[in-house]
Amino acid sequence: MTKFKYIAFYKPFGVLTQFTGEEHDRTLAEFNLPPEVYAAGRLDKDSEGLLILTNDGIFNQKLTHPKSEKLKTYWAQVEREPTQEKLEALRKGGIKIKDYLTRPCQVKLIPEPILPERDPPIRYRKNIPTSWLELKLSEGKNRQVRRMTAAIGHPTLRLVRYAIGNMNLDNLSPGQWIEIKKEQII
Repeated sequence: MTKFKYIAFYKPFGVLTQFTGEEHDRTLAEFNLPPEVYAAGRLDKDSEGLLILTNDGIFNQKLTHPKSEKLKTYWAQVEREPTQEKLEALRKGGIKIKDYLTRPCQVKLIPEPILPERDPPIRYRKNIPTSWLELKLSEGKNRQVRRMTAAIGHPTLRLVRYAIGNMNLDNLSPGQWIEIKKEQII
């Protein structure tokens, strides 16, 4: 009988959420993860943060299927500070990205979180201030947070997935992983 494994991994910026890639790509293979696990969902190369890996296909489906409505929490550093009206547009949903209308989400301005430095750092513009948003979504379309913030006129500069369900990045550093129990997530 297969022993199921559940891994919480802090995916660094610039790493693909797969074990193979092109010649110069950074992949999950460089982090000494157990060989039988695979990513439950995606986190694009330009984003960083929590990635769950498992060899439990049923759990993977429960975690990633849109009908599960499992909340994922993102911290997004955006250009300028969005008005409450723009944040309300995200809360109501219906932001059009490609041929899809987003579901309502939870969003609020937050103080700058304490995070490890990103390598490379985000581009700095002296005349354009930034702010941080916390967004909680129950869906996960390709580059959705980036497209949502761009649609309200506040492009994302840095994106960190802080939590999936009850599991978060606390006590993890970029590139670090720990074995967890699935009950810690759901």
